[in-house]
Amino acid sequence: MSVAIAPTIERPETCSLDNYLVLPDYSMDQRIAAARRLLGASTIILGHHYQRDEVIRFADFRGDSYKLSEEAARANARYIVFCGVHFMAESADVLAQDGQQVILPDLNAGCSMADMAEIGQVESCWEQLVDLGLTDERGNGITPLTYMNSTAAIKAFCGERGGLVCTSSNAAGAFRWAFSRTQKILFLPDQHLGRNTAYAMGLPLNEYVVWDPYMIMGGVTPERLRQAKVILWKGHCSVHQRFLPEHVDKVRTRYPGIQVIVHPECRWEVCQKADGIGSTERLIKIIQDAPSGSRFAVGTEIHLVNRMAKEFAHQNKKVITLDDSGCLCTTMFRISPQHLCWVLENLLEDNVVNRIQVPADVKHWARVALDRMLEIA
Repeated sequence: MSVAIAPTIERPETCSLDNYLVLPDYSMDQRIAAARRLLGASTIILGHHYQRDEVIRFADFRGDSYKLSEEAARANARYIVFCGVHFMAESADVLAQDGQQVILPDLNAGCSMADMAEIGQVESCWEQLVDLGLTDERGNGITPLTYMNSTAAIKAFCGERGGLVCTSSNAAGAFRWAFSRTQKILFLPDQHLGRNTAYAMGLPLNEYVVWDPYMIMGGVTPERLRQAKVILWKGHCSVHQRFLPEHVDKVRTRYPGIQVIVHPECRWEVCQKADGIGSTERLIKIIQDAPSGSRFAVGTEIHLVNRMAKEFAHQNKKVITLDDSGCLCTTMFRISPQHLCWVLENLLEDNVVNRIQVPADVKHWARVALDRMLEIA
């Protein structure tokens, strides 16, 4: 039975998204709150740290992609509204319980990094590595690892070949586990996280190569592939790659004594100049645990930096972006209050829009890769 609409909510005559997008942001607040109350425990809203304030204020849980997927899996809610990007909603669907449905408010909210590793390209790369005799089809020779920021198809690819998924906080553990199996790793899709992780473990830079899917043999000679211990996929985060070494120098000149902390998706040259490196959750904790009066320049997405600046100001902690022209995650920004209101009010009509469903075969192997990550943790 559908849930009745509260008479105080003025709605468009239809549930078309177009009728919502023409309305101003501020007009959504009361409607979102009212719909949320009526839906009650049937619905959970997840908000990624990079989400805009106008949306994340309604989230039941905030966090990075994997933390939010775990929260979704633990919840008993029938509907999981994921205010993030496509790969995050896919991961939530992979981990979801039977009967749960995952919704992405805007299907155009993708991830440029995840899109840089297309499954056909990765399969072609693997075939070439097999042809060189560096591995077999099952991963006996090279262990494929993928960052959480990848499609379900890539996660399944790794799971089926003996690999696993990692986050920015447990990448080192994933590398150690992989090297206990094989002498080589194929790391997808973020070259910077892979390089920073391997270097921090003591592997010299000359033991990595970068595979460019748009070049013949990835742009790497067979000899270099045989010598390399880590094959890095040529992918990156469009937000974190914008930070440059000169930004670190500039902020230290302007604010003597300031601590520079950055996400490991940043370039190796930036991470080498930083005082600290950490996942999104780790960056927050570093600031949280710092004494009053501490000052930080943070190399990560601008919405999160601005939010931390506000939240820690009462503790007399200064938080600024590493770059004054700090970049926002444009795909995450696609999810607006209008999109959130649209999906919630449709649920009140028993109408599920923008459901994310991972095919059963892909879901199986992606779940294997995610479960392996939990096992090594």
